[in-house]
Amino acid sequence: MKAFPIKVGDTASFSKTVSESDVYLFAGITGDFTANHVNQAYMERSRFGKRQAHGALLVGFMSTVAGMIATRTAHDADELPLSLGYDRIRFIAPVFLGDTVTVDYRIVATDPQKRRATAEIEVRNQDGTLVSVATHILAWVANDRR
Repeated sequence: MKAFPIKVGDTASFSKTVSESDVYLFAGITGDFTANHVNQAYMERSRFGKRQAHGALLVGFMSTVAGMIATRTAHDADELPLSLGYDRIRFIAPVFLGDTVTVDYRIVATDPQKRRATAEIEVRNQDGTLVSVATHILAWVANDRR
């Protein structure tokens, strides 16, 4: 069996300031124009006082770091790294427009027999507050180019 391309402890990280355009473009793509994302006057009357980014936008950022890990291991045309999905996604604290989030991705388990790796993902804002977590499963599948 060929060597498994990733090991426990491998990491990737991505940081981004969430802008108004990020939120509006995401809302336009998904059709999610919920008031807490796009209505400043409404949110000013809420306990939060301002608009929040979509939780699904954070999942998109999680996909960014998964792609970074996958790209590092995609040296062999015989196998392709692919996402099998995200489990136990939680949105712990709001992310507001203007917040800078950092997504940290860490491989916590591998199964070379099944050609899979499991990662824990943590998203923190600029103050270090944990805002989201998830588990991600990455698989390496045969690339039969028939």
